[in-house]
Amino acid sequence: MAEKIPPEERLTNLVVALMATEIGLTKQQILESVSGYRQRYEQGGVTTALEKMFERDKDDLRALGIPIETLGDLADPNDLREARYRVPQAEYDLPGDITFTPAELAVLSLAGTVWREGSFSQDARSGLRKIRALGIDVDEPIIGFAPRLDLTAPAFAPLQQAIENADVVTFSYLKPGDAAARLRRMKPLALIDAENRWHVYGIDVDIDEERTFLLSRIVSDVTPTGEHFDADLRAGAGERGLAGLLEVLERNIAHLEVNPGTEAALRLSRRSRPAARGIDVPYLDESIFADELASYGPEVRVIAPERLRDAVIVRLRAVLELHEAVN
Repeated sequence: MAEKIPPEERLTNLVVALMATEIGLTKQQILESVSGYRQRYEQGGVTTALEKMFERDKDDLRALGIPIETLGDLADPNDLREARYRVPQAEYDLPGDITFTPAELAVLSLAGTVWREGSFSQDARSGLRKIRALGIDVDEPIIGFAPRLDLTAPAFAPLQQAIENADVVTFSYLKPGDAAARLRRMKPLALIDAENRWHVYGIDVDIDEERTFLLSRIVSDVTPTGEHFDADLRAGAGERGLAGLLEVLERNIAHLEVNPGTEAALRLSRRSRPAARGIDVPYLDESIFADELASYGPEVRVIAPERLRDAVIVRLRAVLELHEAVN
């Protein structure tokens, strides 16, 4: 009799396996290798009941928000007779409308550490060894599959502390196009994750107005001034800051043509809406978005706005000039 594997453990093992390789796994490889299916497969091979279990599990995971992709034949993407399945790690992120307080982030960071240590079970490791034995490259280490919060910006921790202590801080901030960084004095009220980048929202003391700054553009240490602000200002700050960023997204719309079946199509389609010709993609920061679009090369063309198109062209020409200089 096949070993009884709890459904939740089978689903966990399936997600780990589907995240472990870029090229994906066929149904046959999954049923042979992933714990929860493997035991039944070894008892009776591929059966209708086993295939139905796999189809239900895929539906259940998609309902939970896990983006399982179905890939066709490499030569003919529309040929799904030997379909491969995968969970693209780059697309498995937290929704952009989720924000956390500094205290919640601290708890999540601790929980993430525990999860990474304990989630990669022996059954999951065994399944990956079997997948590797089939000649399929496996990305290692694959530890856990919870969405990860990127807290690596050097300014994050000191700003988090300043928000908790209601400290006024200073830092140097470099805007695109500026020759030098400018010193800012701020009452930081909330940290906001938008478009997978951290922002600090608060009051710019020198002009006494609310402002939002991108953490990656802070080019100095975040230094407390010794002054404090009214802690009540923090109430609802995250919601106000996020609402401001959403207004920017509504104003900044890129009209793009994207080659189907490309990396650009995969990544941009998740945050786009269809247009009469191509797609419309909202964006927060022109410079950062131009960097991303230029990285796709000929896979994407900017129709509008003209300013964004010009920014992409500048980057592509810079790459061309660099290659010409090297050669």
